Amino acid sequence: MKQQKKIQLSDHFTYKKLLSFTFPSMVMLVFTSIYGVVDGFFVSNFVGKTPFTAVNFIMPFLLILGSCGFMFGTGGGALIALNLGAGRVQKARELFSLLVYVSGACGLVLAVLGQLLLKPLAAALGAEGQLLADSVTYGRIILLAIPAYILQYEFQCLFATAEKPALGLAVTIGAGLTNMIGDALFVAVFHWGLEGAAAATAVSQYVGGLIPIFYFAGKNSSLLRLGRTRMDWKALGKACSNGSSELMNNISMSVVSMLYNVQLLKYAGADGVAAYGVLMYVSLMFQAVFIGYSVGTAPIVGYHYGAGNQEELRGIKKKGLALIGAFAVGMFLASYTLANPLSMLFAGYDKELFTLTLRGFSIFSFSFFFSGYGIFSPSFFTALNNGLVSATISFLRTFVFQGAAVLIFPIFWQVDGIWASIVAAELLAVGAAAVFWKGNRKKYRY
Repeated sequence: MKQQKKIQLSDHFTYKKLLSFTFPSMVMLVFTSIYGVVDGFFVSNFVGKTPFTAVNFIMPFLLILGSCGFMFGTGGGALIALNLGAGRVQKARELFSLLVYVSGACGLVLAVLGQLLLKPLAAALGAEGQLLADSVTYGRIILLAIPAYILQYEFQCLFATAEKPALGLAVTIGAGLTNMIGDALFVAVFHWGLEGAAAATAVSQYVGGLIPIFYFAGKNSSLLRLGRTRMDWKALGKACSNGSSELMNNISMSVVSMLYNVQLLKYAGADGVAAYGVLMYVSLMFQAVFIGYSVGTAPIVGYHYGAGNQEELRGIKKKGLALIGAFAVGMFLASYTLANPLSMLFAGYDKELFTLTLRGFSIFSFSFFFSGYGIFSPSFFTALNNGLVSATISFLRTFVFQGAAVLIFPIFWQVDGIWASIVAAELLAVGAAAVFWKGNRKKYRY
């Protein structure tokens, strides 16, 4: 049997080849989201509604800390791909090593800061009593794994740059299975409660963050490997500014999520926060398709931009927008169809919570028509090493549009306005992205 030729960044990408190369990244991100869903299922059904609410209440803060990994992974990956495309392989490897070492050090610092800020932040956002205690309990255990969490996010991006997306998928599956098995044992069998769920998540993050270290530190068949490097402040600054859109997107999303929680506590009480948690679990799972595709195509865009292949760049952009449109229809249909069973899975034990969650789903599902473009667009500009445009699109999509909508819409439509605000913000983000696509067409000749 003839062995299939390995797909390389320098190839011409047809629809089939583009999907083949990005498929592992999409599955990787979807799987990461699924094991988050499993985590929520065990907490909700075996520990209780208040602990489940606490997990969703404190999670945005933890995601802010972990988002540094996406900054280094996407921004650094684009710069590494640019150097590979220009034939500077050794420079690319040195930059790869520098980014991994620096992100690991940042993780240690953020873990310490997180422990100090966790309780006062949760209290400032409105948590009190058992909700506050559970939020702090869960958060402090997760913070012990923040360095590995950051590395896990970073390597999810860099495996594609190293032409090893399938290996990245395997590592993510290993981490996900660790979390799922840990949840089943620690929560359902040993009855360790919220602490058990947090411990299962923390252990899985170490699996996802440390296995790639061992792989890249030894001899391997990828384009990249860990080794000696030197401090290059200019390159590090470029990588950070380049990945600032992903950092901004994650921070803005987390801040806006906190704002959603505050609004939901006001208009719907603790049940509103729990219902929003369910929607976020599902949203992350569905949007992982868009994120995975964007992560998978980023090194291809960066490589061909570095090599000066405008024709290929134009083709990747055109095919990417078409595929995102197809994914969007599929995600909407899936979310609308699965609204009832997914709501039952998380909230079936509580009639009021189930009704609120199902109502949220019926409105929220329409956001998937538009969100893919708001995710793919900044990722494409990051790959072109244009961090400013990328960050602007991300900032408008999350902090400006979603933040404003969630403050304004509930005044007129109460809880329904909170769900509808996400749809409106995603639609506005498509318009903003279109302006930047058109404005930069001559510059990049795509």
